[in-house]
Amino acid sequence: MEKMEHIILESENNERIDKVISALNEEWSRSQVQQWLKEGHVTVNGKNVKANYKCMINDQLVIEIPEPEELDVEAEEMNLDIYYEDGDVLVVNKPKGMVVHPAPGHTSGTLVNGLMAHCTDLSGINGVMRPGIVHRIDKDTSGLLMVAKNDFSHERLVNQLVDKSVTRKYFAIVHGNIPHDYGTIDAPIGRDPVDRQRMTVVDSGKHAVTHFRVLDRFNDFTFVECQLETGRTHQIRVHMKYIGFPLAGDPKYGPRKTLSINGQALHAGVLGFVHPRTEKYMEFEAPLPEDFLQLIQSLKK
Repeated sequence: MEKMEHIILESENNERIDKVISALNEEWSRSQVQQWLKEGHVTVNGKNVKANYKCMINDQLVIEIPEPEELDVEAEEMNLDIYYEDGDVLVVNKPKGMVVHPAPGHTSGTLVNGLMAHCTDLSGINGVMRPGIVHRIDKDTSGLLMVAKNDFSHERLVNQLVDKSVTRKYFAIVHGNIPHDYGTIDAPIGRDPVDRQRMTVVDSGKHAVTHFRVLDRFNDFTFVECQLETGRTHQIRVHMKYIGFPLAGDPKYGPRKTLSINGQALHAGVLGFVHPRTEKYMEFEAPLPEDFLQLIQSLKK
């Protein structure tokens, strides 16, 4: 593993360490450097630090540059629903029931496996298990995802997510009759201290904001559009439960007695972002899947 040493200069004083390191080599993206920091490949005066560490004059940096890992995830031919593709970005409509990326012990049948067969030019910032993946949606949530085909695009798309400039609208069916036509849920989300497999609203959690709009009401259920301002794990599922209207069919956050569907009734229907190279705004819309439409029709009866 190649090592590089650097002494912090006066001009770099009080700068974030991820910014300083990415400026040392134009081929190192800031996202890539942040990953190195997480994995402990960077030390300051012999100690590991986080990406937001503010450098001080004469700090001694040692950077271990990891060797490129061999991808041990195999490509699988799949009939992917591609909405858009060019040399920088790809937009795909993920079906319900498909996992986005592999995990240890589960390296087949995921969207990443299909993407690897479809194209070979995916970004490598997120490592061997998540090539090209900029953001994700849950296994039983259907809908649109943007995929980066190179590191240049990956970093710019991630920055848009951080800046909250990406349009992400979801459609959901929730338990109960929401009395208000519009609403905003601003509540921090973190790990459930009792059940670490679940997320919950907790004071120590990360800032999370969801805007919702009622589209229709069906007696004991409501059809809503939810727009994400932030993108926390299970955000819509947690937030809707928090205000007393959990998603129908949600096995983790919903009631036991619910509609007979496989997983939560949630679809990522609208995705909009600025193209990382052309800088033009693009927006895509995926219609509700057939099972979702059938569910709405059954509730209308």
